[in-house]
Amino acid sequence: MPPAAPDRKVYLDNNATTRVDPAVVAAMLPFFTEHYGNPSSLHGFGGVVASAVAQARRAVQGLLGAAAEQEIMFTASGTEADSTAILSALATQPGRDEVVTSAVEHPAVLALCQHLTKARGTVVHVVPVDGLGRLDIEAYRRALGPRTAIVSMMWANNETGTIFPVSDLAALAHAAGALFHTDAVQAVGKLTIDVQAADIDMLSLSGHKLHAPKGIGALYVRRGLRLTPLLRGGGQERGRRAGTENVPGIVGLGHAAELARADLPDTMPRLGALRDRLEHGVLAAIGDVLVTGDPAHRLPNTSNLAFPHADSDGILTLLDRAGIACSSGSACKSGMQGPSHVLRAMRVPFETAHGAVRFSLSRETTDSDIDRVLAVLPGIVSRLRARPAARGPSAITLQPA
Repeated sequence: MPPAAPDRKVYLDNNATTRVDPAVVAAMLPFFTEHYGNPSSLHGFGGVVASAVAQARRAVQGLLGAAAEQEIMFTASGTEADSTAILSALATQPGRDEVVTSAVEHPAVLALCQHLTKARGTVVHVVPVDGLGRLDIEAYRRALGPRTAIVSMMWANNETGTIFPVSDLAALAHAAGALFHTDAVQAVGKLTIDVQAADIDMLSLSGHKLHAPKGIGALYVRRGLRLTPLLRGGGQERGRRAGTENVPGIVGLGHAAELARADLPDTMPRLGALRDRLEHGVLAAIGDVLVTGDPAHRLPNTSNLAFPHADSDGILTLLDRAGIACSSGSACKSGMQGPSHVLRAMRVPFETAHGAVRFSLSRETTDSDIDRVLAVLPGIVSRLRARPAARGPSAITLQPA
């Protein structure tokens, strides 16, 4: 049995969600009880709130390198932003009715694409990846065509941390006359983002991945791009997204964007060093471990380690008993049987993928957190490998590339 959990819990599941920064909470609180007006109202109560929303919009603009604050549209989540981008592109481009995406996208994109195929007959081209999670560029070129309405490719993978060359992918999409959208939920706040330099048409982000609250996200929409609203009603968000604004959430996202922009130059190199120390320590202490993802192009905070002959559920359970929280992949797919679709798409052998564990760090992660994992994990893996484990076929079926 692993040692008893220490007083300080070790949280290494930040790709699932982050703790709301106390400074973000402090910025939000007045907008629950003091500045509670509707930003659409013309009186003073509304004016104060409208100014705060505008300030938050400028903060997100700055984090993304957008040309104008009007290019930022607030949503309730990254999922809503993804759906808005893809459905709008299909609705606003006559003669273009196909989507191109990758085999390792988040369910927010893949589930929508599967729905569109079944409900509308939309042709969706799913581009494969190699063993490091890198996109097959030649297959991507072949998937593009005169009927492509939009390409939706993640900036960085939520499970392995592999980073896609979105600027190059956008250039190829534009050459084919298509729009380019990126789900940057895992990249924003961890990488330097410049939507103008990358020539991005639309970009999705989610507040709770960068120490803002859950329930707030944003969609960057390049100035001049026609957008069809997903939600219709009032004229909020310049008529692009109906519904009274979640003002506390917006203010929180804005403050989190400011903090992330200021912290990025110092925090990400530090996290990259902590991640590398974790991986080197695990590889030295435990035999037969696979570090998944592209070692040359990965998020600095993400490490996905696969332990053959030790199931991930068992590892996660015993780590949790020791006060260490991490995951086996996307939180949106927790409880599903079998290895993730990402590792399956990378053709990681079943026996190896079955033991995959993701450690995702944040600016709150410390050296002692890594020390704790290195002290506990080898014994857990050894214990699980020593006992018989039932194996069965995966319940996940990959969509053909």
